Amino acid sequence: MSDALLAGVSGLKAHQTMIDVAGNNLANLNTSAFKSSRVTFADMLSTTVKEASQPTSTMGGTNPQQIGSGVKVASIDRNMEQGSLINTGEPLDMAIEGNGYFVLNDGVQDVFTRVGRLAVDAEYYLVDPGTGYRVQRIGSEGVNEGFQDPASGTIQIPYDMALPASTTTSIGYSGNLTANTGTTPTTNRLYSGIEYTTFGSPASATTYIVDLDQASGFSGTLVISGTARDGAAVGPVNLVVDAATTVGDLLDAINGAFTGATSSLFNGQIVLADDEAGYSQTNLEIAVDAGATGTLELPRYFQLAPGGATIKDTNVEIFDTQGVSHILSGSFVKTNTPNTWDFVITSMTGDVSLEDRRIRGLTFTTNGGYGGLDPAIGDTQALRAGFACGNYAGTDIAIQFGTIGEFDGLTQFGGASTVAPSGQDGYSSGVLSSLSVTREGVLVGVFTNGVRKDIAAIRVATFQNPAALEGAGGSYYIASENSGEPVPSKALAGGAGAIHGGSLEGSNVEVAMEFVNLIQAQNGYQANARTITITNEMLRELTNLIR
Repeated sequence: MSDALLAGVSGLKAHQTMIDVAGNNLANLNTSAFKSSRVTFADMLSTTVKEASQPTSTMGGTNPQQIGSGVKVASIDRNMEQGSLINTGEPLDMAIEGNGYFVLNDGVQDVFTRVGRLAVDAEYYLVDPGTGYRVQRIGSEGVNEGFQDPASGTIQIPYDMALPASTTTSIGYSGNLTANTGTTPTTNRLYSGIEYTTFGSPASATTYIVDLDQASGFSGTLVISGTARDGAAVGPVNLVVDAATTVGDLLDAINGAFTGATSSLFNGQIVLADDEAGYSQTNLEIAVDAGATGTLELPRYFQLAPGGATIKDTNVEIFDTQGVSHILSGSFVKTNTPNTWDFVITSMTGDVSLEDRRIRGLTFTTNGGYGGLDPAIGDTQALRAGFACGNYAGTDIAIQFGTIGEFDGLTQFGGASTVAPSGQDGYSSGVLSSLSVTREGVLVGVFTNGVRKDIAAIRVATFQNPAALEGAGGSYYIASENSGEPVPSKALAGGAGAIHGGSLEGSNVEVAMEFVNLIQAQNGYQANARTITITNEMLRELTNLIR
């Protein structure tokens, strides 16, 4: 009967463990990403009273006679099934849907968790705010921009760092340029943009250049150059300016340099207009030769009202190296060659110069697709401008018109012209204003200048046997001998699941099942307690036999 007592005691212990596990599961019912556990039992080694015997020719075999010695806990298994995702609205709350664990470092070792309740500390590290453990990253996101230290695996959020301005180096255009026949052609006109005055009143042809409000002690040579209507080079033509040189002399010099165009004054502005309407490449430049004394304000470029029968005007905001905004106004002008257009900068706000303002020979295929630049012209898909912040040193701006032979950029079909800028790569300076996370676990920052930048990629670890991870408290796990080594990757790669921002994973505890487990544990405990009680009464009866 002592075996019955011991078996009953083992049953009490086993079912107490079952109650403990169920109680812990219910206690963590609302713990983020908690994984419930279950208990399985196994019988203990039995005492063999009689061995089994094999059959003979005259007798059958007999089964062994064994008396069990109780029950033991065979295993406590963790249920690693996905918990439901709960929307929190907090941008730095994250949940993993699928396999994988967030990787954090406690200053000594990496620990793993399914709880993505994160925050930014006083030193701008991304951490678990409950423990201060730092979130680990993977990949090169944010390194080139200076957001992340390439020698460190931690993640810093650059709230303390300004995103420097980036000059525009590329502009894209897309949309349709009409294949329809144009209307009455316009006349090509160039405007100085500077209204020359003397004593505050508009200058006239008889005004001496040295008397202009825009001149101060000037003496030297003006160099007149440009391109003619057909694109041929004009000049250079020199005009020596002394005390007797008038604005009219300058206009005469311009007229002498250009055939088929006439210069004049309009409200103090120098205007050069073609004598005939229609497509034209006329362009005028006036510069001061070396050796001049004093100053004379000259236009760094002449603003253009292009000539032609079919013109589509566009505007796009671009940025110089200091992040100063400039509006680039450009026009697509249909040439006299079928299915061929030019793109020309007509004006640009701010203190700028234009070294190359026209892209010539944009061709289109017979089915309306973009055909590239005419090789006979030999132009390139780039413009060149200079900004005051760079001492007007020329900056190349590549212009993207689409893939040759495709319809992903410019097209030429019947109907209205709809072409418009499709984007440019420059921006002003800004500071980080908000964060979000992609399904791939990439933290994306939105800056006050509207620019989106990848800040860092969150490291996710997977395990061959995640059920064998050891709980380390605080919803953390560490690797065990049977879990396998952590395999680092990004979300949605290497078997890892997706990351959901603004969410936390809930507990996977099933209340109904835990209540059933409690009832079963209680029944088992009571039954084993009854075994001990009955055995004790039998032993008492045995001792009473000698009275």
